Amino acid sequence: MVELIGQHQAMVFGLCLRMLGHRQDAEDVAQETFVRVFRSLSKWDSTREFIPWLLAIAGNRCRSWLSARGRRATASELVEDLPDNTPDNQAAGQLAEELQLALQEVREEYRQAFLLFHEQELSYAEISELLGCPVGTVKTWIHRTRREVVEHLRRRGVVDEVPR
Repeated sequence: MVELIGQHQAMVFGLCLRMLGHRQDAEDVAQETFVRVFRSLSKWDSTREFIPWLLAIAGNRCRSWLSARGRRATASELVEDLPDNTPDNQAAGQLAEELQLALQEVREEYRQAFLLFHEQELSYAEISELLGCPVGTVKTWIHRTRREVVEHLRRRGVVDEVPR
């Protein structure tokens, strides 16, 4: 069991952090995810891939956490979790902060699909199966998230005009 956590902890924590926007919440939910996985491991269909199943549990725990808390991360909470940047990395750090803020503004299911696609590199079909919705819906959610992120960056003056 310890080996299972060691292999997948960073991936689960990363997804939770990006969905919840707060390090402490992400740590709690990642821990809850592994507890849930251990309880449900006997029910896992071994003919299916493990990582999509694990990420689906993590995503569901994040959505439950957000619903229970009825809140979204504030900008000040996000800034607390950002590492200090050296002057050379300051622009990259500011862009990362703006991206995180932009992702917090989009709908939860959009954000989850976007993160599964871009960070976990899952296919549209895998995301569709994980989220229980058609592939076309997943493509739409990811496209809308990209559009909303670009619009956020434009409003904040981070980018000028982005080619379409």
